[in-house]
Order: sequence, then structure tokens, then C-alpha cells
Amino acid sequence: MTNLENLNILITGATGGIGTSLSKAFASTKANLFLVGSSKEKISKLRNELPTTENINYFSVDLSERENVSDFCDSIIEKYGGISIIVNNAGITEDNLFMRMTDNAWDKVFAINLDASMIICRKFIRGMIKNKWGRIVNISSVVASTGNPGQSNYVAAKGALNGLTKSLALEVATRGITVNCISPGFIDTSMTAKLTDDQKLKITERIPIGRMGTGDDVSALVLFLVTNEAGYITGQNIHVNGGLFLT
Repeated sequence: MTNLENLNILITGATGGIGTSLSKAFASTKANLFLVGSSKEKISKLRNELPTTENINYFSVDLSERENVSDFCDSIIEKYGGISIIVNNAGITEDNLFMRMTDNAWDKVFAINLDASMIICRKFIRGMIKNKWGRIVNISSVVASTGNPGQSNYVAAKGALNGLTKSLALEVATRGITVNCISPGFIDTSMTAKLTDDQKLKITERIPIGRMGTGDDVSALVLFLVTNEAGYITGQNIHVNGGLFLT
């Protein structure tokens, strides 16, 4: 596997269920980590779960505001020179039936699930092109492929993220940069924790493997996709869903 030591790696949504697994997995690589969470409280909790090392940097950034995202990226470029590996993992839901969905719920979900990823990619892609190497992994969702009642904003934003992934992959393929999506199915995180036991049982019955996924199931694939060994994989949307949805 590729040695990631001293590479600059950015992970958004680092304090969530999948994000914490990603943070722990990459912390063992001795890379320079830039971990972004939505609040200082969540960042503080994550800090207590990771090794104490100068290679791990923590940031609280409101990704719903374009200016905040842009300023954060500029500060990283100015102080650290850029990012070699991006994992766009941050995401939120604001569920409601479509006819009842507010403009604010629509806009906020798009801002965090799509726009922030776009800005981050646009800010750091120039450095990757200059270095003739880079990795971008966008975390999407199975519902972007299947649809889901009550989640039209989330589904639309993740579907757009899939499209962005494909187009960007084609633009930078000759520059040693790969861009891929991972679409988790039902993963045991704070999002699925909102479900009742009965809802969880019904979901599990639909999954051929017979269980919900874990953050480690996702982070293992991310770790592979950022290596040189995965250098011939780009523009793909890879599902991690226990057989729930087959492409």
C-alpha cells in the first residue's frame, strides 16, 4: 500500500460516525491530517479519541457558508501549501415531504452536501495538478441511486455530487489525480440512531448480509482508493451497502 506519511489529507465531517472511523484510520498512517467538524464540542470529543501528535490538526468550520469554506481553504494553502488527498464526508439531512420542504431546508442541505465539496475541490485541485498526483473521495449515499421519500433535497444533492465526481474525474485523469464516490447504505451512525428499533429491524431484513454497516466498512475502502494501487480507478461510484442495492 502507498506510504501516506507526511501527505496532507483533509477530511470533512470528521466528527460523525463515518468521519470518526476515517479519522482513526488515517491517524495510523502518519499523514498530516486536517480534520474538520461542525462544532468545537465535537472536535474536542474527537481529539480525545485520537493520538496526541503534531500531525493532526483540528478545525471547526461552518460548511453551510461559502465564504467560510473558501477562507478556510485559503488559510490551509497559505500555511501548509495545499492538500494532496481530500475526503469530502460532511453531510446533513433536513427531511420532509417535498411539498412541505422549506427553501431553507433545501438550501442548507445543498450547501453542505454539495457546495462545500465543490469549493474544496476547486481550491485544492490546482495544487494537485501542479504535483501531478492527488486523490479525491466524495462520500455520497445509496439513496442518490434509489431515491427516498422525504429526502428529496438530500437525494438531489448527493446525486449532483455523483455527477460532479464523474465530470471532475474526466478533467484531471491525465494529471495523476483520481476522483471517486463511495455510496454507503445504512451505516450505524448518529443519522440511523434516530430510527426506532422496529425501523432498524425492517431495514436489516432488507440487507442480504443481515446487518447495518459500520464506519470501518467505509473507511477501509477510502484508505484503498487513496493509494497508488487504486490509481486505475476513477470516476466511479462504489456502493458499500451489504447487497441492499446492486448496480
